[in-house]
Amino acid sequence: MAQPLTIGKHTVRYPLIQGGMGVRISAGRLAGHIAKSGGVGLVAAAGIALNSGLYDGRNFFQAETEAFKAELRKAYEIAPDGIIGVNVMVALSDFEPLVKAAIEGGAKVIVCGAGLPMGLPELTAGYPDVALVPIVSSLRAAQLIVRKWRKTYNRLPDAVVVEDPDTAGGHLGEKMENIGTGEYDQYATVREIKTFFRDECGADIPVIAAGGVWDRADLEYALAQGADGVQMASRFVCTEECDASDEFKQHYLDCSKEDIGLIMSPAGLPGRAILTNKDNIRQYDLDNHTPCRMGCLKKCSYKESGERFCIVTALDRAQRGDVETGLVFCGTNAWKADRISTVQAIFDELFEDAPGA
Repeated sequence: MAQPLTIGKHTVRYPLIQGGMGVRISAGRLAGHIAKSGGVGLVAAAGIALNSGLYDGRNFFQAETEAFKAELRKAYEIAPDGIIGVNVMVALSDFEPLVKAAIEGGAKVIVCGAGLPMGLPELTAGYPDVALVPIVSSLRAAQLIVRKWRKTYNRLPDAVVVEDPDTAGGHLGEKMENIGTGEYDQYATVREIKTFFRDECGADIPVIAAGGVWDRADLEYALAQGADGVQMASRFVCTEECDASDEFKQHYLDCSKEDIGLIMSPAGLPGRAILTNKDNIRQYDLDNHTPCRMGCLKKCSYKESGERFCIVTALDRAQRGDVETGLVFCGTNAWKADRISTVQAIFDELFEDAPGA
């Protein structure tokens, strides 16, 4: 059964990373309680300034870094000795300042997706204890990162997350037309990447499976298929400790399997969400003539041409409780949520009778 997970210089009792969920769905409270229960808790960077009390409508990027550090402090108040990290999307305009703020805030692990973090080791130079973990969906993406990092920085990732675009929530690293075709094999990809690390790098690097992991059976299957651990996000939304509003959590409880689908993000990536209000998301910006005020993404069709919708404010509205016009990201298993639980109760279900439990 489950063994402890070591990522770089950090070991957690259980092989579980809590997936990053912006905007403020996984902030300091959830990340802290995940770490307290024996997993890796992640504060998600995207839009962390919104609903923080630090953003005044004009100081978005300054408020982002300050709010990020504030949430890390909150997490460490809950779990002073816990392994607490961050999720920072490469697609964010302030990717570099947020990585630096994470280091200043004491993050022990930095997880990066929504793009390939080619320059991440340079941003963390001087902090060798900070574990670096890219998210990929293919062997090729892992190879590109590893070869760049080895050649330029003489550094390997401390772990790699393999995200399944057919099941994961939020932004997905695959083209829309390739998702759900049945051709993608997540665990074949996990094993390919592990073999690549052993054969080409002479290293045993943990490979973490993300997407579609909901219960103990899913966890045990992932480990049996060669993953060293799992990343779980949607399962922790319906907990008392999740930073989302009660209305956001209720939206999970109310949704059906058929309500979950794909939406094209203005970031140019598909995203998986509860789509019962799909038309209202775009209509909100049309009705309110909402301009791009923050420029939160490096590339954004809404910022550039007004196409689609403002994703950070759509996510913010949902986090605050407006699930009629807000965007509620989720994985394919979100419909399985049937009650509000606690982080510790989920860990007990997943790992009871496991070594270290």
